[in-house]
Amino acid sequence: MLHKLIDIVIEASRLMLTDDFQVTQKQGVSNIVTSSDIAVQEFLRSRLTTLLPDCGFLCEEEDAHDLSHEYTWIIDPIDGTANYSRGIRECAICVGLKHNARMELAAVYLPRTDELFTAQRGKGAYLHHPESGKPSTPIHVSERPFSDSIMCTALPVYYKEYAPVCADIIREVFLQCNDIRRFGAAAPELCYLAMGRCELYFEYLLSPWDFAAASLILEEADGVLCNREGQPLDYTKRSGVLAANNPENLSRLLAIVAGCNE
Repeated sequence: MLHKLIDIVIEASRLMLTDDFQVTQKQGVSNIVTSSDIAVQEFLRSRLTTLLPDCGFLCEEEDAHDLSHEYTWIIDPIDGTANYSRGIRECAICVGLKHNARMELAAVYLPRTDELFTAQRGKGAYLHHPESGKPSTPIHVSERPFSDSIMCTALPVYYKEYAPVCADIIREVFLQCNDIRRFGAAAPELCYLAMGRCELYFEYLLSPWDFAAASLILEEADGVLCNREGQPLDYTKRSGVLAANNPENLSRLLAIVAGCNE
C-alpha cells in the first residue's frame, strides 16, 4: 500500500505545481485557502477511497471530518499554504493513515524541493527524490545534545493570544540551545527533525492534519513526540506538539514549556 500511496501523492502534486491558482481568506489574511488546496484534497479523497474502501477522512478543507471508521486518512492537502501562495518552497502534501488510535502509514511530499518522506510502522522512515530519480535512503535523527540543537518553531498565527507565552518559551530555549528556525510549515519541520537537520520542535497548538503524517515519519526515524502535558499525541483533536531527537532532549524541552506556562 505504501508504494501505491507514493504514486497517488506524486500524482496529486501535479495539481499543486501551478501558478494559476486563486487565494481565498477563511478567517482573515492569516488563514487562507487556495484553489490548489481544494483540488489536491478532492483528488486525494477520490483516489484513497478507491485504494481503501470504507475508510474515514479527517481533512483540513471543507469540513471533511469522518472519524467513525477503523481506518482514517488524515490529510493536509498543502501544509504551509501561506508559503505556497508566496512561492516559498516549504509547503507539503501530507497524508497519513490512522488505524484506530495509531498512525500506520505516512507520506509528506515537498514538490518544490523534490523531497518525499515516507514511513510505515515498524519499517523505518525514508527520503525519496521522485523527480531526480536519486535512490531512496533511510533517515534517522541526529545525535546532537540540547546545547547544540536547532529548534524549529513558530508563533501561533491563528491563536495570537498565546504569543506572549510562546515568545517566553522560544526565548528560554534559544538561551539553552544553538539556534532557532521558522520555516512556516509543521510537517516539513518535523521531517527535517527526522533526517537530522534540526533536533527540537515546538508549536503551542496545531490541528491533527498538521502533524499526523509527519509524526509517524519522525517516530520511525527514532525521534520522540508528545503534547504540552507530556502525553502521547491524539490524532483526532488540536494539540500542542513537542518533539526531539531523543527522550532526554524532549524532557528538557517539556520542562521549559511547563515552566513558562506556570
